[in-house]
Amino acid sequence: MSTRIIKQEDAGRKWHLVNLEGKALGRAASEIAKVLRGKNKPCFATNVDTGDFVVVVNVEKVLLTGKKLTDKKYYRHSGYPGGLKIFTADRMLERKPEEVIIRAVKGMLPKNKLGRQMLSKMKVYVGGEHPHAAQQPQVLEF
Repeated sequence: MSTRIIKQEDAGRKWHLVNLEGKALGRAASEIAKVLRGKNKPCFATNVDTGDFVVVVNVEKVLLTGKKLTDKKYYRHSGYPGGLKIFTADRMLERKPEEVIIRAVKGMLPKNKLGRQMLSKMKVYVGGEHPHAAQQPQVLEF
């Protein structure tokens, strides 16, 4: 049995649509990360980006269970002394709801150039409308 070398051109990229209305944040983020990495395909390789594109809609309606709305914290630092900003999850959902799912998925991808390339294939939109109808995304259920 010989080792098969996978190329990016052989990946056969598809477009998937994920509606986050009423879905738990962590469970949705892990499924999206699997599709972005290409782990749902038989041609998966850790060193090649074989994943598909994912369009995420209704991010403002994502579900956070328990006391995560008040207890979960997001941090941002300006780089200057005393420049640490701390936001709770409910404040982040009202100011930048797309940032919540981006950070959750980013934490589940590899921490290198390949991970950044995979994250760029995720398109996140507030509300139910998106400009990717021409790509005919298939609804991803989980």
